[in-house]
Amino acid sequence: MRFETKPDWLKVRAPAGENYERLKILLRKLDLHTVCEEAHCPNIHECWGGGTATLMLMGDTCTRACRFCMVKSGNPTGELDQWEPFKVAYALAELELDYVVLTSVDRDDLPDGGAHHFARTISEIKQRNPELIVEVLIPDFRGDLEALKKVVDAKPHVISHNVETTRRLTPKVRDPRAGYDQSLTVLRTIKGMDQTIYTKSSLMLGFGESDEELTQTMKDLRAVNVDILTLGQYLRPSVRHLPVIEYVPPERFDYFRKVGEELGFLYVASGPLVRTSYRAGEFFIQKIIKESHPIQTAIRS
Repeated sequence: MRFETKPDWLKVRAPAGENYERLKILLRKLDLHTVCEEAHCPNIHECWGGGTATLMLMGDTCTRACRFCMVKSGNPTGELDQWEPFKVAYALAELELDYVVLTSVDRDDLPDGGAHHFARTISEIKQRNPELIVEVLIPDFRGDLEALKKVVDAKPHVISHNVETTRRLTPKVRDPRAGYDQSLTVLRTIKGMDQTIYTKSSLMLGFGESDEELTQTMKDLRAVNVDILTLGQYLRPSVRHLPVIEYVPPERFDYFRKVGEELGFLYVASGPLVRTSYRAGEFFIQKIIKESHPIQTAIRS
């Protein structure tokens, strides 16, 4: 099923508001990047206005070229802003946010994929903002488990890594260096290293996946003890990217939210406009921290 124009349920208002403008000005001043802007996220006004931001570390050039992603590809040749961890911590202290998501481009040009840089940033944030909830959305670090351990040892509250799509569609959707089983191994290893850290993953719908494939992917994520799942609609960022095969209606997202809950995810955010860090602070704080779920519940199989 193909649509030439987006359905009504995918329409959003333009970014605006005091918090949005304040965050935008400060990030420009410090030369910090957000995935919200780089990936043209439709929810930027809602998240920035509601006390949640997603900062993109290590520049705006990715060494990989996934066929769904708007972030530009290239080779940063090892360039890295060593002051970025301090600038990020300073910005977050100034903004008085409740929840931050740190993500990054893939940096295959760095020996550890940027894992040490992630860990330094987490440490600086904790020193300046001890009450801030920190989620990191990490790359696969090319399967380097020692690199992954650097991030785990920094103890963010949540570590997210996205499988993005089903096993069958992975070669079509993701960069050849990204693998379905490699992503599952990353998520499994995080829990093996530290069971107190919540794990999270995300799936995009609309690439032509079947209901059976999607359900199996959710089962695969639960098999490696992923706690939190987000499901959202893939939106084609340009004619150079993969076309949308289907605009999945809201009722189907509701159905798969229920499937995820039945499979045992601690929390499932599912809807056409949901993204990996979409209103992450509200969802996580309200559904997990404020309700004080014991970690034993979060890691049940």
